[in-house]
Amino acid sequence: MAAAMSISSCLGFHRKFKSLSLSNPASTINPAKPLSFSANASVSLFSHGIVGLTPLQRSSRPSIVCEAAPAKKADSAAKRARQAEKRRIYNKSRKSEIRTRMKKVLEELEVLRKKPDAQPDEVLQIEKLIAEAYSVIDKAVKVGTLHRNTGARRKSRLARSKKAVEIHHGWYSPVAAEPATAAAPTA
Repeated sequence: MAAAMSISSCLGFHRKFKSLSLSNPASTINPAKPLSFSANASVSLFSHGIVGLTPLQRSSRPSIVCEAAPAKKADSAAKRARQAEKRRIYNKSRKSEIRTRMKKVLEELEVLRKKPDAQPDEVLQIEKLIAEAYSVIDKAVKVGTLHRNTGARRKSRLARSKKAVEIHHGWYSPVAAEPATAAAPTA
């Protein structure tokens, strides 16, 4: 396989070095024979390490010697890019689902807030929506799509909105915190 690659890379030299003249440009290139260039070929052209000028035993003219390089392994950066793209699409759908569920909860809470004759049992269906949103947020945090603080902040936002609607309708009254009394030190 490596030999086939080196033969194909040697065959491409006549296109790459158009400024150089082949010893017999009219003939077809035989892959078994090395390519020979005229004596005015510059050594600096071949200093890249892939192609080198070496004198042949049977000829005094320099010729191109193709070194067969091993087949290149899969590039780890390309693999990382493929993995990152797969994760980006996966995370994008999760984040979209979180935003959609949060939006539904907040819209339902806004409708309930504006409703003048709302009943306390109407909050139960909103609590189910909140539970589903919590579940989706927790799963996103678990797999690493969201940071845990971001997940906690979003869940807190839903809970505060629900509490605000309950306070607005009088279904919930916050308990006033008792003032802290200074305890007398015991001696």
